[in-house]
This record gives sequence, C-alpha cells and structure tokens, in this order.
Amino acid sequence: MSKASLNTQGTEKQQCPVQPKVKAQDPWAHQAKIPGVNYVIAVASGKGGVGKSTVAVNIAAALSTIGKKVGVLDLDVYGPSLPMMVGIHKPPNVLNGKIQPIEKYGMCFLSFGMFVSENAPVIWRGPLVAKLVNQFFDDTEWESLDYLIIDLPPGTGDVQLSMVQRIKVSGAIMVTTPQDLALLDVQKGADMFKKVNVPVLGIVENMSFLRCPHCGKEIEVFKGQGGELESKRLGVPLLGAIPLDPDLTITSDLGMPEVLTHKESSITKIFLEVAREIDKLLLK
Repeated sequence: MSKASLNTQGTEKQQCPVQPKVKAQDPWAHQAKIPGVNYVIAVASGKGGVGKSTVAVNIAAALSTIGKKVGVLDLDVYGPSLPMMVGIHKPPNVLNGKIQPIEKYGMCFLSFGMFVSENAPVIWRGPLVAKLVNQFFDDTEWESLDYLIIDLPPGTGDVQLSMVQRIKVSGAIMVTTPQDLALLDVQKGADMFKKVNVPVLGIVENMSFLRCPHCGKEIEVFKGQGGELESKRLGVPLLGAIPLDPDLTITSDLGMPEVLTHKESSITKIFLEVAREIDKLLLK
C-alpha cells in the first residue's frame, strides 16, 4: 500500500450516526376525566391533624346545599375517617364488577374504611396502596356529579402521585392551621400540586380562633397567620377561616356534618361562602 493511500486513509473522518431527538414524555399525559363527573376537587393539607377531613366533608355538604350533585371519595387509606363522619358502617354494593358508592344526605360516599373493620390497622406498602387507588378510579360507578371531593391523606406520597397520574384534577384546596409548623408542610403540598399541573384554588384556615362562649371575644389558640400568608404566597384566595368550635367536633363524631345539622350556625355560613367561591372559581 502506498504512502498516499495511507495518508488518505489516515485523514478520513469517522461519520457518527445522527442521534434522533427523543421528545420527553409528559408524565401527566394520561390524565383522564372520571365518567359523569364535571369537576374533581382534591382537599389536601400536607400535614395531619389540621381537620382536613372535617373541612372536606363540610365543603361537600355546602356544595350540596347550594344545589350541586356531590360525591366524596376518601383516599386516606391509612386513616380513613369518612365512615364515622357521615355515619356509614357497611361496605358498598358491587354490581357488574363496579363499586356502587353509598348514598346518604343526598350525596354519594366511598372510602376504604367501608371495606375494613374500624379497629383493623392497614399495613400496606406503597404499590398496594397505588393499586387500590387505581381500582377506586377504574371500578367505581359514580352517578352524574357536579363535584367529586377527594379527601387526601397527609403528605405527598403514593396516593397523591397515583391520583394525578390517573385522573384530571380540576383544582386543590389546601387546609392549614394558623401556626408556622402546619404552614411549612402545607407549602410542600401546595408546591407539589403546582409541579403536577393541578391549580391550587384557595386556602382554608381551620382552627383559626376560639370564640369565648361568655363574652364572644375571639381567642387565638394557635398563634400565626398561616392561611393568609400561604394565600399571598400562592396568589390565591383565603376561602375561609373556620373557628375552633366544640359543635364541629361533636357533629363529626356523630356522623352528621355540621352544615347539615346546624343550618344557621356561623360555621355553616362560612362553609357555604367557601362552596360558592369554589363554584365561582371553576365556572370562570
């Protein structure tokens, strides 16, 4: 072989194959609407113990009171409280492979707590929880609903991710209490919804104050301005400030939502205002 041919071969450039551009997959592209449901509202807190379930049930009752057809789905698998709060202690029927939510108070209800004993602890790993959540979405036959209120567990774990990957959530309501400790976790929950393309509709501050039964003075049991601060940070409305009131806990324990039990109470009026504001925000 000649030097010329060696030089020619030595100067030949190696041709690299062109790598096709791969379009990044949208992890939320498979979100779907639940058949027959106009709007899905997630009620979340990020932190336990702030009265999220009480708020969720009474928002549902308030929406029903203003003429909306409402369902409530309790996805707090490890601590389902819906059965006690609405007085349902039996499993729903299954018809043609579809779970039939239980009707009461003019609303439809479904909770994992309806399938297990009240005293039985749920000791499940994440994949089983995710499978249950998906089954609730796939195998439940809801009536035609204006609103499906979903009561979420605390945190930002498997249930939340399974939900937003599977269904189209119209918006989230964040529940907090005034103190900074609760606000810290609520901020994490709100930021999670922003990352998964779920708009935060507003904030509800629970246990905002205690009204003295003797003089009517408002006492700040938990110091802070958690609801107001978070509403300003997110640029969303503070939908309501719910007082710390024994009546609210009593009606919840009796399985009778406050909004339906004490129709003229100050707390009921606040929840009705919250419901009207939610309806207005979604109909814009």
